[in-house]
Amino acid sequence: MTDSQAIETMTQDLTAEDIIEYLKQNPKFLQKNPEACDLLIPPKNGDAKNVKDFQSFMIERLKTDKEKVLEKTQALVENARSNMNNQQRIQAVVLRLLEARNFEEFIHIITMDLSTMLDTDISVFVVESNGNDIPHILTNGIRVLPEGTIDEWMGDKSVMLQSNISGIEPIYGGGATLVQSQALLRIDISMDTPPAILAFGSRDPLMFEDGQGIEMVSFLARVVERAFRSWLQLPS
Repeated sequence: MTDSQAIETMTQDLTAEDIIEYLKQNPKFLQKNPEACDLLIPPKNGDAKNVKDFQSFMIERLKTDKEKVLEKTQALVENARSNMNNQQRIQAVVLRLLEARNFEEFIHIITMDLSTMLDTDISVFVVESNGNDIPHILTNGIRVLPEGTIDEWMGDKSVMLQSNISGIEPIYGGGATLVQSQALLRIDISMDTPPAILAFGSRDPLMFEDGQGIEMVSFLARVVERAFRSWLQLPS
């Protein structure tokens, strides 16, 4: 006997009384298997004593499904708006960096203007000191770390987003007490310069979270790298 024949035989042997008895023994069957309602044709409204109308149940289910669809749609719309907003902010930042008239103004834009334009609380450019520092390393706004610190923090990541943290004093100085989430962008200026990062800190503990998209901040990092090389006349 084939499988289809076996199933047909079992179906023929199954009576309405068997199904009713099974449902009596398993009163939560529809609750656990709501898709079964799609297979049923509910009875019309009537006065029969033992007739139960599934219409109200199906209406409630449709309402629930609609609410879920609306929630998902709203989440997609909000995410799209957020991405658009972030993209516009990064574009504005890039234009501002291109407007710098000298290296000092370029650094001022990075350490002062960027935090306002990107709606963070603080932005800092940090570079390691290894005896072969970037020219003008003492320019106000650049913080210096011991050699090897950046790799210790970031490993092989080019971007690190962290939420619910305590600010790192070597990065943010006195502003560390405000920082509860951060974005660290690795800045590779040239083969002849030490490792560096561009750090953004926020008092919002969830502004930066692992798992967020990093495409736009990565693009910003590449722009900053190229601007540094141009101002300092450094090779790639």
